[in-house]
Amino acid sequence: MDLRLPGSRRGADGDPPARRGPGTRRRAAAAVAAAVAVLAGAGVWTATASDDAPEVRRADAVMAMDGARIDTSYFTAGSDGRRPAVLLAHGFGGSKADVRQQAEDLARSGYAVLTWSARGFGESTGKIGLNDPEAEVADVSRLVDWLAERPEVELDGDGDPRVGVAGASYGGAVSLLAAGHDERVDAIAPAITYWDLADALFPNGVFKKLWAGYFINSGGGCDDFEARICEMYERVATSGTPDAEAVELLEERSPSAVGDRIEVPTLLLQGQSDSLFPLGQADAAAKAIEANGAPVDVDWIAGGHDGGDMETDRVQARITAWFDRYLKDETGTDTGPAFRVSREAGRADGDGTVPLTGASADEYPGLDGGTRPIALTGREQSFDNPAGASPPSISSLPGLGGLGGLSQLSSLGFSLSLDFPGQFAAFESAPFTEDLQITGSPTATVHVKSTSDEAVLFAKVYDVGPDGTQPVLPSQLVEPVKVEGAKEGKDVTITLPAIDHEVEDGHRLRLVLASTDLGYASPAAPATYTVSLKGDLEVPAALAEDTADALLPAWVRWLPPAGALVALALLLTARRRTATPAPDPDLAEVPLTITGLSKRYAKSSDRYAVKDLSFRVERGQVLGLLGPNGAGKTTTLRMLMGLIKPDDGEIRVFGHAIRPGAPVLSRVGAFVEGAGFLPHLSGRENLELYWQATGRPAEDAHLEEALEIAGLGDALSRAVRTYSQGMRQRLAIAQAMLGLPDLLILDEPTNGLDPPQIREMREVMIRYAAAGRTVIVSSHLLSEVEQSCTHLVVMERGRLVQAGAVSDIIGAGDTLLVGLAAGVTDPVVEKVAALPGVASAERTQGGLLVRLVPGAGPAEPAADAPAAGDTEVPHSTAAARLLVELVRLEVPVASLGPHRRLEDAFLTLIGGSG
Repeated sequence: MDLRLPGSRRGADGDPPARRGPGTRRRAAAAVAAAVAVLAGAGVWTATASDDAPEVRRADAVMAMDGARIDTSYFTAGSDGRRPAVLLAHGFGGSKADVRQQAEDLARSGYAVLTWSARGFGESTGKIGLNDPEAEVADVSRLVDWLAERPEVELDGDGDPRVGVAGASYGGAVSLLAAGHDERVDAIAPAITYWDLADALFPNGVFKKLWAGYFINSGGGCDDFEARICEMYERVATSGTPDAEAVELLEERSPSAVGDRIEVPTLLLQGQSDSLFPLGQADAAAKAIEANGAPVDVDWIAGGHDGGDMETDRVQARITAWFDRYLKDETGTDTGPAFRVSREAGRADGDGTVPLTGASADEYPGLDGGTRPIALTGREQSFDNPAGASPPSISSLPGLGGLGGLSQLSSLGFSLSLDFPGQFAAFESAPFTEDLQITGSPTATVHVKSTSDEAVLFAKVYDVGPDGTQPVLPSQLVEPVKVEGAKEGKDVTITLPAIDHEVEDGHRLRLVLASTDLGYASPAAPATYTVSLKGDLEVPAALAEDTADALLPAWVRWLPPAGALVALALLLTARRRTATPAPDPDLAEVPLTITGLSKRYAKSSDRYAVKDLSFRVERGQVLGLLGPNGAGKTTTLRMLMGLIKPDDGEIRVFGHAIRPGAPVLSRVGAFVEGAGFLPHLSGRENLELYWQATGRPAEDAHLEEALEIAGLGDALSRAVRTYSQGMRQRLAIAQAMLGLPDLLILDEPTNGLDPPQIREMREVMIRYAAAGRTVIVSSHLLSEVEQSCTHLVVMERGRLVQAGAVSDIIGAGDTLLVGLAAGVTDPVVEKVAALPGVASAERTQGGLLVRLVPGAGPAEPAADAPAAGDTEVPHSTAAARLLVELVRLEVPVASLGPHRRLEDAFLTLIGGSG
């Protein structure tokens, strides 16, 4: 069965297109030749996944590229022979660290993998150019140049490495752009990305203001972008209308600008839950690349920028298979169907996870395949565009979509969408007599008339239940429509967002045209719109389902803003109840007790993400949760927040067992990987808007107390776009502290902060716990944890390694610092190192660093050994023996005590892994 699109360029036996020779593939060298200089190499590390997996070697380097310093990591595994290479790009607001695990997996699969932090992100310098062809895209070509010089990389010709490019969101776009700008790229696998950035942010000429603001905010603020981009954003955000210059600026940085040059095998993975880059972006890419004769497969995954299941394991496996086929030329590799769509296979289960299955086709049907007409009824209707476009209707909420967020609401049977009476028109179908599967973009033609010259409408299709209540907006998607010349009246054909959604027997479809939407800019001048139907609603036909037993839900990592954690838990509480054990009165005052907690990777697996974990956290503690990558920290936090259900054991918060939607979760606040704020609102306005979204009484917010702890002062009245990174982080912490939760969970709260800002964040955490509340912080900055936390829980491979007070864990080492009153000669240092029970001795600032053999110490001193004077003798027998020996050697000892930083203790406990 041919799984490719008709017309895909291949040989008679299914081979990929013939590779172009080096003379045509080698990009003109003037712009990139000799442009890469390795400024600094940070060393080489190795990582091992399991006993039977090959060791991965990683080399870090900073490369100079046309005025910027680009931070890179290079991964290889196995033998020294040549192999294809993969460039792996990260998403917007992230860094190379985000794709490290995928890079290691690809390296073990036989690829040389190069990751990098794009300009303005991570440790790389330079301004953010939104994939400027002369900056970020040219950087990719320079990285290809570098790969061409590596002895491990397979070559197709002189300076022409066999290379693929993959990435998500921002990284997905640079994958497409690289294929269009550099002919040496051989295959690509872009995910949840854009084809035309102007169309994504200015759909039909309407400014997508919330997402645009989120872009600027997550990039660090307008000043971190190229000047032209910052000026363009401020101009459009002020006017509310994109001008021709703004459209041109974004178009020239879009893959669509070089679409006629992308001629390589392309795997397009696009998110169904995505109001930023909806399915239509991948559809345009598929059509353009297929027209060039290249193989194209399209995969609609369940998640997206609005949250949901990103199907990480399945997606990465398909990307690897794609590269195996088109980089390794393994013709027998099954790359999957030409088109696949993930579908829900039922309601969310006890841990909030929606089971998935899949449907597929041998050809990509596009967004308008096999349409059928659905008759709608409704008279001509007039409604208002209110002055200031306020209050706005609500569809999607950028910044509240992570961790399951809005994308799962339809799975739970309800929607956050809101349309205000008098501000919309609605047209409805009759109840369906059988199930209807929509796959693609519905269309409708309406007549629009306005009291103003221009009208802006927001079109959406609801799934309405039999009783007419709780209409669900599939994937929370809406389509803006600008109608010019509306004063005279005009027929308009509307193409609604592409969806894959089943309408059940007895349900209806409702077409709504609203005058406002929170996510978009619309005319501020009041006007009256009149709308009438001009035909049926055309709905794309369904695809046949297949089974997908191998599908496993995966944790969302791309753009996972956590501001909605508490709000989502409250929503779930209102909708669903699960049986929970009775509260334990003996634990009513204990913030957290975890007993025998275990979670398998899959129901039938004997591999555990968390295994037999038990610890207890008391009031007033600041607990640091530490462990190397894969230790189970994230899984533990997800179970703690009620997002997933453990396989064994239990979690109790103030004596109440944790289940999805447990009422006691209202006493838990969380900050995970940042929060999304509206840049033009003040800090205070952002927090007030967030609290309103929870539906809880305003007096319960304790806004002033949270703000006082966060220490933002007068900055609260300023627009968030003027905030420094440290101020935004403190505002995010204040958001998590709203309601003054008794248990506060902070995941990497100091990410992206400079040392003074880190110190400020430390003070915020300490102040919060000082009132008898409890803070749990997960961080990779061990020195900061050492200064901020009172207690630690150290995990490795899902198990507890050690728990206790920071002072106890640090003080349990075998390294002693000998303070000296005067200098000592090299022979004396050598004599100390030769003492029985001493592993080594070396000079350090202020004295000698003496490492004892674990479990041993210097031999018993001679009976006539001199006393140590006034020097304090540690309680450790080994240390006491060492002190006597030092005095016997006439070492001028001024002090003696344990010397072990938390980093030393951590590496000792986990055996140096991570």
